[in-house]
Amino acid sequence: MNNITSQFSKNFQPKKAILIYQSTAEEDFYVESYDIDTLGRPINPHPLALEEGISLSKALQATGELSAGFLKPKGTLPQNLLYLDARQDGFAVWYTPIKKAHLLFAKSLGIADGIASVPAMLWKADREKLQVFALEAKGRPTEKSKLFHAPFFNIYVKGDVCMGNVNIEFSVDMHLEEFMAGWERYFFGSTFSHLLGDSSPISSNIVQLWKSLVGTNQKFPMEKLKPTGHYLGEVLR
Repeated sequence: MNNITSQFSKNFQPKKAILIYQSTAEEDFYVESYDIDTLGRPINPHPLALEEGISLSKALQATGELSAGFLKPKGTLPQNLLYLDARQDGFAVWYTPIKKAHLLFAKSLGIADGIASVPAMLWKADREKLQVFALEAKGRPTEKSKLFHAPFFNIYVKGDVCMGNVNIEFSVDMHLEEFMAGWERYFFGSTFSHLLGDSSPISSNIVQLWKSLVGTNQKFPMEKLKPTGHYLGEVLR
């Protein structure tokens, strides 16, 4: 919270009043604006005009809490960024190409920890949760790119990642690049332990797959990926 002691000596006069109505039946809102007369009384009630909304938004964005820099890039946008909603409750969507990653597995799986080839991946994350999918095509994906189930443990059928007891921390002023790298670090730094759902995310035995890949130079077998039936564009909504 900013120190406002210095503001006490200033004289502030009321100019506008905002009243927000919410429907009891559904999540609908109506915003009403009031002008304030010279005696401090609300007058001239009217629906909040576009110009008033823009002015209010600018005023709120000027506060320290909302202009802290969350999800703002340090420089130009990262080349692998696909979509960005930089509001305080916003999210980012990005992709990573085929690469090698260090993976950790629970001892109960009988898979050694180590480096293995992983497919191209799509990431969608906000400050609290992460979704991941696998991508088949090489290069930068488009809205029409097919999504495949990520071939890992600890992931629900819709792509939501169970982070277990991993302590997720993102500051309110974290830049976009740090946010993206942080989620990738959390994901690959967590221990893969169990499947979530009734079926394997790939077309064969997932334990045998990773046993055959960890510690080798084998490429990830793309033919093992299972389609979700969805496309990248749906994730952006």
